[in-house]
Formats: sequence, structure tokens, C-alpha cells
Amino acid sequence: MSFEPPLPPFNASDPHATFLNSTCLDLLLIELVPLAHRLSQQLAETATTTASPHDALRGGGGVDDEEDEVREAVFYRLDMLGYRVGHGLVERFSRDRPRMNDTLDVIKFVCKDLWTIVFRKQIDNLKTNHRGVYVLTDNSFRPFSRMSAETGGNAVARAQPFLWFPCGIVRGALANMGVNASVQAETTELPSATFKIETLSKPVA
Repeated sequence: MSFEPPLPPFNASDPHATFLNSTCLDLLLIELVPLAHRLSQQLAETATTTASPHDALRGGGGVDDEEDEVREAVFYRLDMLGYRVGHGLVERFSRDRPRMNDTLDVIKFVCKDLWTIVFRKQIDNLKTNHRGVYVLTDNSFRPFSRMSAETGGNAVARAQPFLWFPCGIVRGALANMGVNASVQAETTELPSATFKIETLSKPVA
């Protein structure tokens, strides 16, 4: 447990409030991606071994197809985990706030309050085209702070899956506040990360 005083919007007088050392969250974020990959790989191998001989005779996808399926499974698992976390965080930390009706106010809540809760800092830059697209830039994304960025390595490619869980967090938080959106993220240079939020007219799961 952390002995540091909680940062806003934490309410230390809340009798139900519990606090966790931020290092524990860092370690969780680091381990989530390998765990999701192991689980998806095991499920894919199980599906392969239980396939009928007729399936094998008909032929199937090659190694690349299998890798793509595992990658999609990892993405889905991490995104949905993040979605539930983001949905729950907003339920907890926005309950004493008036309902936000303007989408831009909701995005600002994500940039300031939600980012501080999860990553202990605010988003560095927010841009919008005022037509439902918002671009959030974090110049020092916390989950990337301990990653190696060796010259000539594929650090950027290896870092990409670590953005899927945070994308889910943002998507879940927005959904809880009545904003249905798709969320994509990328990094071109560690430790920065860019999140693109595009609002949708129809609800998404």
C-alpha cells in the first residue's frame, strides 16, 4: 500500500476507498500482455488438436493465419479487460459529479481525471476536428517508461500490444458516460503514445 497522499479525484474520507501502490499497477500492465498471449496461444493449440481429420484434409490457414488469429484473440481479450476496468472506474469516481452532456467535457474528463487515476499524470495534448474525432497525446506514457528502446531494435512493434488494454479502458469509460466510440492507439517513438477516439452513432459492445 502506498503511504503517499492520494491525488485528486481520490477522496480520502470515503470509508470504502482503497488504495494500491502504483508500482503494482505498473507490474500488472507489464504482465497482462504476455498473459493474454499465453492464454490465446493455448486456446489456439487446443482448437488445433481437437480439429477433426476432415478439417486437416480440407486444409486450412498457414502459420501466418494462425498468428493473426492469436493476435486478434490477444487484442480482444486485452480490450475487453480494459473495457470492464474503464467502465468500473468511471462508475466509482464520477458518481459525485454532475452528468456531463457535452462530448468534449467527457473527453476532458478522460484526459485529466481518468488519466491521473490510472497513469498518475494528465494527457499532454488534446486535438479535435470538432466532428467527433479526438487525438490524445501522452509524451511519456507510463507503461512505456521502463521499456527498452534500443537503436535498431523492434521496440515500437513490441510496444504496440501494450496499448490495447488502455484502449479498452478509454472505451469503457466513454461508454459509461454515454459516448460510444472506437479507440485506437499507436506509438512511433517510445515512450510517447497517441490515442485516437472516434465517436460512433450506434452503441458498440
